Amino acid sequence: MMHEGCSGSFENGKQVVDKIRMMGFANQPMAMPLYIKCTECDEEFEMECHEGKCPSCHMVYGATPPAMLLIQTM
Repeated sequence: MMHEGCSGSFENGKQVVDKIRMMGFANQPMAMPLYIKCTECDEEFEMECHEGKCPSCHMVYGATPPAMLLIQTM
């Protein structure tokens, strides 16, 4: 089920992260943290909320609830 005004179609990761922010999920903790390797600088870090940032290069990542699709944006 889609939220009102959400087509579920996005052209890039920035649009997805913007939607995560708009829906209020950005700072909400995930059920399980993600351990990811940054695609920009190869730094490994733990992402605890639906929006996370690489501590080294500041690349922004977003995980959509509840599917947990990992999206990157700059």
